[in-house]
Amino acid sequence: MAGNRRRPGSHQRPLTFAAVAAVLVGLVLVSLRLVPGSPLRPTAASHPAGSAGRTTNAPTDRSDRPQPTPSPSPSLEPLPFQAQELDLDIKGWYAWSVLDKRTGQIIGSKNMGETSTTASMIKSWIVADYLRRAAEAGQTPSDAKLADATRIIRDSDNTRAEQFYNNVGRSASIKRLISTCKLTDSKVAADGGWSRTNLSPRDTARLGLCISDGRAAGPKWTKWLLNEMRLVRGAGDFGIRKAFPAAERKTIAIKNGWIDRTREQEMHINCLAIGDTWTMGVMVRYPINMGYEYGMKNCQKITEALLRPAT
Repeated sequence: MAGNRRRPGSHQRPLTFAAVAAVLVGLVLVSLRLVPGSPLRPTAASHPAGSAGRTTNAPTDRSDRPQPTPSPSPSLEPLPFQAQELDLDIKGWYAWSVLDKRTGQIIGSKNMGETSTTASMIKSWIVADYLRRAAEAGQTPSDAKLADATRIIRDSDNTRAEQFYNNVGRSASIKRLISTCKLTDSKVAADGGWSRTNLSPRDTARLGLCISDGRAAGPKWTKWLLNEMRLVRGAGDFGIRKAFPAAERKTIAIKNGWIDRTREQEMHINCLAIGDTWTMGVMVRYPINMGYEYGMKNCQKITEALLRPAT
């Protein structure tokens, strides 16, 4: 019977071999997972988002991301004017331009870049330049000076305009106008006088924008100046805003110019207007013997021809 006995522990050998084999297989499998290209190597998809296995500099394909739906751009209300070529029974030369304050777009006659002398229309810039420069120097104009500025704008006072023009450096002021308001057609008068400054209707509309957006008079005085221009009265109240219904006229700021040029034997009539969403310049030039009123009415006539029909 003693020959049939197993040696102690002999029954554990198969179990030991199996355990060792399992460990070896496990090591092999782990090794295969680390080999590049192995089918057992984990892919990026096997890592949850934000896990430590993701590198921060890994390139991403932005086209795979959901894109936000763009919001439709709100359509702008049309301006009260419509672009068209005018064929009016007007003697002499005339041109016009309208600028959309919301977009900067300019429409106008084919000759809107041609210039004419501004006469009193330029006083809007002279007063603006005076007020802005005073504010930049830390000065506040006296009540007397503001009263003078009111007379220049509302009543087109020539004597006070000349005093202000001297104060702002004469032709140096017109050079500032051209650079500040980004004018492209205009130039200083040969004699340096304010009345003979050359502006085009296109640059007149740009001057209107420059006054409206605060570049001309500066943030402190722009509102004041626009209010004075809405209060233009007497002989200077004609032209563009007269083409609008009475209720709208008081909201439109204007500065007009009118002069008889004996040297050229011409009348030069000019109109600047600033509305809520637009600025406009109209200029006419015709034989001197036809008088002021002819040009004043034609500024209005040109505007009326450009207005959209009432809906």
